Parts: sequence; C-alpha cells; structure tokens
Amino acid sequence: MKSLISLLEAIAEWSGRAVAWLTLGMVLVTFLVVLLRYAFDLGWIAMQESVTYMHAVVFMLGAAYTLKHDGHVRVDIFYRAFSPRTRAWVDLFGVLVLLLPTCGFIIWIGWDYVASSWSVSEGSREAGGLPGVFLLKGLILLMPALLLLQGIASVLRDLMATRT
Repeated sequence: MKSLISLLEAIAEWSGRAVAWLTLGMVLVTFLVVLLRYAFDLGWIAMQESVTYMHAVVFMLGAAYTLKHDGHVRVDIFYRAFSPRTRAWVDLFGVLVLLLPTCGFIIWIGWDYVASSWSVSEGSREAGGLPGVFLLKGLILLMPALLLLQGIASVLRDLMATRT
C-alpha cells in the first residue's frame, strides 16, 4: 500500500514542480508586455493571453501538489490540537465527503463542455489570440483527475494512520 501511495503522490509532486516554472514565465512575459507597450508602443493579444493561460495551468495543475503539501486553506482552530489519529479521521472525512464528490461532479458537469471545445479545436475569440482554448479547457478535467489521485493517496494514508 505504501508503494501505491508513493506512486500517486509522485504524480502530484511532479505536476506541481513542473508547472511551478510557469510562474517565472508569467513574470517574464508580463514584464515584456509592459515594456513593449509603454516603451515601444507595441503589443500582441497572444502574448497577453499567454499570461492568462500560464496562470490557469499553474492554478489548475498545482492544486493536487498543494493538497499533497497541506497548502490549502483550512480552519484549524481545533484541528491543530487534535491527536494525529483524530486528524487522520478528520482528513479522511473531508476527502471522502467533500473532495472526491466535488471532483467527480466537476468531471461529470465539465465533460460535455470540454468535449465540445475539443471537437471544434476552439481558439481565441480575439483576432491574433492563441488558438489553443480547447487545450486550456481540457484543464477543467485534468485538475479534478489529479486531485482524485491525490485524494486516493490521502485516503490510503489516513486509513493507515487511523489503524495505529
């Protein structure tokens, strides 16, 4: 079971570390957009849209990494005083009752929306915009899939912790 947990958590770790580099890209491209606009009176819609795309990728694909590292917001007034076993029960409840159903719902409700975008290879509505809107919309399904994998790893880890 520990090897399965390690495999599932490695996926979240890899995806989070990979997309973290896009934050540097966002800073550099934003700097370039501002420099070109104000210093040279130049600008391209695609360059501006690329910042939005990178931000979406970081947010959507970094969610599982953040979950793995306990980085999501939570009210821990009582939680921090709990024993490790009680914390595991609280976490287990949260994943089973909140995270997994929410991820399933996002996949279920987003499937047709994403599929229709992919079926026409949807592009930007702006002239000169990026052509890959369908790729961006695909993140709507990829994010909950990664969260589901990390959620399963959390359930397995919490079940092990509740048995001690």
